[in-house]
Amino acid sequence: MLTPRILDQGWSVTVVDNLLYGQSGPAACAARPGFRFVLGDVREEGVMRSLVEEADVLLPLAAIVGQKACERAPRLAREVNVDAIALLNRLRRPDQFVIFPMTNSGYGATTGQVLCTEETELSPVSLYGRTKVEAERILRATPNVVVLRLATVFGPSPRLRLDLLVNDFVYRALRDRFLVVFEKDFKRNFLHIEDAADCFVHCIRHAREMGGEVYNVGADEANMSKEELVRLVKTYIPDLYVHFAEVGSDPDRRNYIVSNEKLRRAGFVARRTLQQGIEELLRSYAMLRPGPYHNA
Repeated sequence: MLTPRILDQGWSVTVVDNLLYGQSGPAACAARPGFRFVLGDVREEGVMRSLVEEADVLLPLAAIVGQKACERAPRLAREVNVDAIALLNRLRRPDQFVIFPMTNSGYGATTGQVLCTEETELSPVSLYGRTKVEAERILRATPNVVVLRLATVFGPSPRLRLDLLVNDFVYRALRDRFLVVFEKDFKRNFLHIEDAADCFVHCIRHAREMGGEVYNVGADEANMSKEELVRLVKTYIPDLYVHFAEVGSDPDRRNYIVSNEKLRRAGFVARRTLQQGIEELLRSYAMLRPGPYHNA
């Protein structure tokens, strides 16, 4: 989703990927001027050293993402999410900018009543969150870093993920016509994947002004509870049966809402709505066939 937007600016892009999930998304850019693909692993210094030297801006998107994926392969999660970031930071020049995709799941299990700002203490509840927080701290100890604490992403993409809350709820509602929801009052902030990609481009363009800072990235109107999200999905699938379970719990116990005011002052606002994303997902799922759409 991001690479075509960068190429549209007239910039060159080198993508390093080991294609862990068998994805073919980068192939869509193969005919674009300025695009280069390197089949490689970001953990390998021999691969990364010369590539880092050539770059002006570094976007370390490679990660083992999500609670289940990290718990399934904890050693790999640490190597990719922390060690590879430390390697990148060691190899780069001080004048090279890093735009780092952090997660606002680092805020952990708050009350869900008070807006988390960029100054709120980080208290991750999962291995995934802990690795990302550690990587953020490594980067923030050095200059020319922009940290984006991304909300829970939703929406269709070339490598569609069904282990994201909105995408999962819409998929299960459409396929099964029922949902069992634990901790219905737990809250999250949400972000359309196209807004996430646009935000990276904005940060590249304004790296000098934004460097050295952390920004929450989400849609202001999309701070909502699981119950509110399910009821929104139900407006599109009226025969959906929802059971709000009073017994049991979700292993992912994040509960927070965030303020995106700082990013707004830096000139970027997420504009795509949950309603828009749900409609796009419903159209996308009409074409979905069985496949590896989860990280774990």
